[in-house]
Amino acid sequence: MKTNVGGLDRVLRIVVGLALMALAATGAVGWWGWLGAIPLLTGLFRFCPLYPLLGISSCPVKEGK
Repeated sequence: MKTNVGGLDRVLRIVVGLALMALAATGAVGWWGWLGAIPLLTGLFRFCPLYPLLGISSCPVKEGK
């Protein structure tokens, strides 16, 4: 599995995922807040399954390879 989530994209995914899950745990939002696990996991694993389908990558291009 090649990484395709990098830099700012990764940080934002982790922060948004944690925020949504915290809001769901406190009851501030409905059950859908637990869907924050998706951006959290894609940020932690640095892989988004939709990116290859869309031809996107936010990882910097490595020179010489």
